[in-house]
Amino acid sequence: MPKHELSRSQNLLILHTDQQRIECLGCYGNSDIRTPHIDSLARDGVRFENSFCPYPVCTPSRYSLITGMYVHEHRGWTNHCTLPPGTPTFPSLLREAGYATKAVGKMHYTPTYFDVGFQEMELAEQDGPGRWDDDYHRDLMENGLVDYNDLEDQVMEFRSKGRQEYWDTFGALASNLPNEFHTTTWIGDRAVRTVENWTGQGNLLMVGFVKPHHPFDPPAELADAYNPDRLTLLPGWLDACLSRDLKLHHGYFPHEKLTEKALRRVMAYYYATIEHIDMQVGRVLDTLRAKGLYDDTLIVFTSDHGEYLGYHHMLLKGNHLYEALARVPLLIKYPGNVGAGTHSHGLVNNVDVAPTVLQALGLNPATSMRGLDLTVHPRGSDRVFSETHGGAMAMVRTKDRKLLLNHKTADRYLFDLARDSQEIQDVSENPAYREDLDILSHSISAWRRFEELSSVYLDEDAPIIDRPNVPDRDDDHRRRIQDYFRNKMASA
Repeated sequence: MPKHELSRSQNLLILHTDQQRIECLGCYGNSDIRTPHIDSLARDGVRFENSFCPYPVCTPSRYSLITGMYVHEHRGWTNHCTLPPGTPTFPSLLREAGYATKAVGKMHYTPTYFDVGFQEMELAEQDGPGRWDDDYHRDLMENGLVDYNDLEDQVMEFRSKGRQEYWDTFGALASNLPNEFHTTTWIGDRAVRTVENWTGQGNLLMVGFVKPHHPFDPPAELADAYNPDRLTLLPGWLDACLSRDLKLHHGYFPHEKLTEKALRRVMAYYYATIEHIDMQVGRVLDTLRAKGLYDDTLIVFTSDHGEYLGYHHMLLKGNHLYEALARVPLLIKYPGNVGAGTHSHGLVNNVDVAPTVLQALGLNPATSMRGLDLTVHPRGSDRVFSETHGGAMAMVRTKDRKLLLNHKTADRYLFDLARDSQEIQDVSENPAYREDLDILSHSISAWRRFEELSSVYLDEDAPIIDRPNVPDRDDDHRRRIQDYFRNKMASA
């Protein structure tokens, strides 16, 4: 793909979903799901078929996205962590270059309004202390509402008392909220409003959707959008769990209790939440077109990690770095629609996003950014890396081989993806694959050393942005909002 001569006069829009399996978009070959607006981005841009996350957990992956660094480098190992002081990010570099920078939706930082380069932030958080700080939950409280399904699924004091229906459906229930207060619509409204107020060029907006992360709770209007019995099960479904998977983790919902009927219901609700996101993406794109800004806006669509959704008889995340979890969608629509309708089968990683968008907008990436500039290297690399479980586990993937290593247990699994695309048969003990095993093991050692893993960096007092909507972290707002939601949950 020819490199397009761009400058900082263009706009940048990042569309980021949470826990989205790559096959769950029309542009990636799923004929059951309806995602016309996201599919249009694929037609106008470059679709990456083999894009991977650097770490299959929300915050670590998000920090890698904005820093262009792997987690063992930026030290954000958990969902409660902070970037070390002075860590360059693409929002901070764009702000320094004169861009107006804003984030809307789920960011999952600590502290909640952590200054990573966004001048403005309108947040809708899901897990941890952020939900007691953010704009969204304050808005719910002001309107006498409670996100019952999400609290039941995400907050342990409520999940321990969860309804039997919640457990039986694996969290696949229609939202209790009016559509306008569903996180997806709420985020879409603020994204549209932000673009409506763009005065021309030199703007950055990052939109972080909470969905399709569990609970699988689309608004009531979309709850029956998909017939579970008519859906095609995705590749990798097995009738029973593999022993190596149960050995590692039994699941947020017990994997062994998952049935095909339950999975089909989850898929139907999961697809509905993605269609709901697509509607909001369409609203944002239509706003860009109405303002005459679409052609000159660099647009990236991706996710923080995938979702098993039946792969190896599992749901959600937290197990091995199988394809369903490690691969993520990546679409890049360049200004002027350079490369429109093309696709790359090369191996890429979300650490490539930061250097790519900076180079595309005429700025030099920070020297700490490890990723590739995909405007120059759209075919990616010959291998891709990821890590998980606090860094104890690592993955290296080539075109047709994958190695998973667990430093703590010494377990290792090698898969011949050319013959076993669903990663069922471990061939690490097969003499015919000895050379592959040695080469891939050495490549992980060259990438990072298990013996030198960094500790989690956390600073609750790190700098936050100074805006009227940001609560004072020294007042009692958390206690007040927690009391409100506890009372609401008790009376629901």
